[in-house]
Amino acid sequence: VLFFEYIFAGLVEPQTAKEYIAGMILLGVAPCTAMVFVWSQMVRGDANYTLVQVSINDMIMVFAFAPLAAFLLGISEIVVPWQTLLLSVVLYVVIPLVAGYATRKRLENKRTQTHIKRFTARIKPFSIMGLLATVVLLFGFQAQTIVGKPLVIGLIALPLLIQSYGIFAVAYGWA
Repeated sequence: VLFFEYIFAGLVEPQTAKEYIAGMILLGVAPCTAMVFVWSQMVRGDANYTLVQVSINDMIMVFAFAPLAAFLLGISEIVVPWQTLLLSVVLYVVIPLVAGYATRKRLENKRTQTHIKRFTARIKPFSIMGLLATVVLLFGFQAQTIVGKPLVIGLIALPLLIQSYGIFAVAYGWA
């Protein structure tokens, strides 16, 4: 709000600024956990720590995303229907969580550790391909905007970068 309603007020139309604010709020409220395992694996991170971190985050998201998003959007006087927020939770958190749990239980009940390791090895390339496809598709769908409006991209990126570095600085300071 500070950036788009005050600092960048002369550079962006008020209605467009509200749309950017809504997008940034939704981005901030919904940290992406879907590919955290892939990123962790790519940097040789601790798989058990990653699992615990993502599990806790997903459980919080199931209960906190919709109320938190509605609250923050409401403060900014942006209306997003509750049904849309709840549908987002179901589609992007609950269904993948249930599918992962069901897959795990099915493998544990009917397979040996060898079968589980083989299954994991076979599915591993698909997770990396999924990550890359997601990045390519997102940039592909938004290529015209990215190329056509570099100033807007910079205006949106600046507060997000400040937020990210601020969060990391606070976390590092507390560590």
